[in-house]
Amino acid sequence: MLLNADFSLSAALAPEDYQWVNSPQNGVERVMLDRVGKEKARATSIVRYAPDSYFPHHLHPGGEEILVLSGTFSADDQDYPAGWYLRSPPKSGHKPYSREGAIIFVKLWQMLADEDRQVAIDTQDTKNWQPHGERQVCHLFSNDNEQVSLQRLNAGEALFTTDIVGGAELLVIAGELIDAGQIYKRGGWIRLPTGELPKINAGAEGVTVYLKTGHLSQIESIDFTSL
Repeated sequence: MLLNADFSLSAALAPEDYQWVNSPQNGVERVMLDRVGKEKARATSIVRYAPDSYFPHHLHPGGEEILVLSGTFSADDQDYPAGWYLRSPPKSGHKPYSREGAIIFVKLWQMLADEDRQVAIDTQDTKNWQPHGERQVCHLFSNDNEQVSLQRLNAGEALFTTDIVGGAELLVIAGELIDAGQIYKRGGWIRLPTGELPKINAGAEGVTVYLKTGHLSQIESIDFTSL
C-alpha cells in the first residue's frame, strides 16, 4: 500500500477528514496518514484503542515512536497517560493495550538501524519545558537524523522562521494552526518537504504542536525492501 508515499510532496489531513479503518486486532482502529507497505509498513497513523483492547506481544524491527493523545496507553505493565512520548529503537518489542481506551500518534519503521535509545518523557511535567524565544519547547529527541519536540506558540506566531532543512512534520496537540488559510484544529497533521519556508501560524488562542524536522532527508537510507 502506498499512501502519501512521495516524500518530496506536501501532505496534510484535517481531523474532520479522518477515516477510521479496522486493524487486524479487534477494538483497535487507525487513521492512516502516510504508509509504504502492507500490514508490515513504514507508517504514520493515529491509532484508537477501545477499552480493554490490545495487541499481542510483537517486535518492531524498524522502531516505534508514540505520543499518547488521550486516555491511557499501556505496554508491558507500564501505564502512560495522555502526554507521554515513547520511543523504542529497532528490534525492540512490547505488548500494547489500554484498559480505559486511548488515542495515540504512532510512527513505525522510521528510525535508522543503529539507533539504540529508549525514551519515555512525560510532556505534562512542567520541568520538561524550556523557553525558546517567545515560545515554550519540550525537547523529546535529537540526533544527526532528526529533531523532535513539542512547541507552544503564542497567538499569531509563525511556526517556521527559516527554510526547512530535511523536511518537517507536525501534529496539532491543542489550539489551532493556520496554513494558507486552512485551519487545523487538534489532530490536524501536516508533512512538508525540505527547502520550503511555509507560512504557518498559530491561531487566535495559540497552539501546541508536535514537530519533527530533518527526518525526510534520510528517507532513502531506510531499507523498505522487506516491507
